[in-house]
Amino acid sequence: MNADKVAVITGAGSGIGKAVALALAGDGYRVVLAGRRAALLDEVKAHIQSRPGAGERVLCVPTDVCDPTAVARLFAQAVARFGRVDVLFNNAGRGNPPGSFLDWTPEQWRDVVDVNLNGMFYCLQQAFRVMCDQTPQGGRIINNGSISAHAPRPNSAAYTATKHAVMGLTKTAALDGRAYNIAVGQIDIGNAMTDLASRMAQGVPQANGDVAIEPLMDADIVGQSVLYMANLPLQANVLFHTVMATRMPFVGRG
Repeated sequence: MNADKVAVITGAGSGIGKAVALALAGDGYRVVLAGRRAALLDEVKAHIQSRPGAGERVLCVPTDVCDPTAVARLFAQAVARFGRVDVLFNNAGRGNPPGSFLDWTPEQWRDVVDVNLNGMFYCLQQAFRVMCDQTPQGGRIINNGSISAHAPRPNSAAYTATKHAVMGLTKTAALDGRAYNIAVGQIDIGNAMTDLASRMAQGVPQANGDVAIEPLMDADIVGQSVLYMANLPLQANVLFHTVMATRMPFVGRG
């Protein structure tokens, strides 16, 4: 159990973020739940606190990661409540605008970049600042990449571009973190059952122009994967971890 460790989870109100929050809390972490919708955060908090011994080990901080001031407030409240931050699951993200990128507006493009890249940077930056200054120094940051960090889907320019950028951010932060005992890694998830991925069960466009139903896996599997990464000693790091539905069309000639 990790009763002395503190984890900040962004996008914690639903989907992957919720699954990770439940997994970390179940292993004893004190958890700070961040997300735009306070009501969803409160539901996750109530779920965690229904478990024996959970007590006051949960803090909800409604946060828009696109706002650097709000992100700074998130980490300040985490430290004020729990004294330190040992893990950041840098998870908040959004999908593509609908349809072909030929029809997207500049605002639609920026909305994706603001959440998936800028927001991830703001959170990583604040986590570094806290982890550099705390005693003992250091911590772990796990960025939510995607299989789209490796290969695109049709009409996915915004999401794919930001996830490729997250890969570069992960590599650079992993290098820069060495001096401060900060381990930075990335989890690349393929077809976990969330609202964002539920369309896979209805059929999605493939590279050859077909539309096909794709297999999905339980989001709780991702929670266990992040828990494994989080629980490694800081002398070791999983730089990239791919967890995916076994039969999804990723490996091979799509």
